[in-house]
Amino acid sequence: MRSSPLLPFLALLLNAFIWGVSWWPFRQLQQIGLHPLWATSLLFAVALAGLLALRPGAWKGLRQPGLWLLLVATGLTNVCFNWAVAIGDVVRVVLLFYLMPGWAVLLAWGLLGERPTRGALLRLALAVAGVLVVLWPAGGVAATALSIADLLAVLGGLGFALTNVLLKRLHAVPGTERMAAMFTGGVLMAGLAAGIGGPFGVVPALPPLWDHGGAMLAVAGLGVAFFLGNMGLQFGASRLPTSTTSIVMLTEVVFASVSSIALGAASLSLRTLLGASLILLASILAARSE
Repeated sequence: MRSSPLLPFLALLLNAFIWGVSWWPFRQLQQIGLHPLWATSLLFAVALAGLLALRPGAWKGLRQPGLWLLLVATGLTNVCFNWAVAIGDVVRVVLLFYLMPGWAVLLAWGLLGERPTRGALLRLALAVAGVLVVLWPAGGVAATALSIADLLAVLGGLGFALTNVLLKRLHAVPGTERMAAMFTGGVLMAGLAAGIGGPFGVVPALPPLWDHGGAMLAVAGLGVAFFLGNMGLQFGASRLPTSTTSIVMLTEVVFASVSSIALGAASLSLRTLLGASLILLASILAARSE
């Protein structure tokens, strides 16, 4: 039976929705003492277990060096983004995260040998200008406006751009093996960052989750959600043009903005709206160029 032509779009929308509203469960878990880094490591352990239960041979692909780099890039993305949305202004974090098209221009040049065109440089300039508008304080130097959440969001966008470039480079690798690398990256990188941050007082110790049955269910639910989201991304992106995929994924900004403003976790200002317009314009132009 032929599947509905709407299914790829719906699959991508599911992925964007899960990422766009994931800030809320991360904050709820943080309130009971489970740091976003520990939560990230645990939820990807659930997702990885589910993948290996369905495809036991998926882990064999990790013997390829390219997948180890994908593992690190994906881990960096999840560590930075999930931590940032748990502690920062959600709209601001998501916008800074979507500086990704700018990073992608530079990374594709260095890793894939794709020299940037004038259009690519224009998109990079638009994205950087949008970030400067969002970050520049009313009466000071730009550096004074940077918070930990801002820095994490920018680094997360860099990791996401590297992930996309590597996925393009590893297109011949089976999807289940790529997923295994991505999930393993979430488990290892987040767990390692949490373990390193503990002795410095940055990350509290992992609390006994058996004392919080709701937390265990929430982590398991997040793991299933991220697993389904990744499945949706693999399904939709493999059946739609890259330009269409990129534009549909921008709905994550909408989901994050509406949910965070409705729940009082973010605020909109004229400066943020102007910066957002420049960043989203850069993303849309990048999608259309492909």
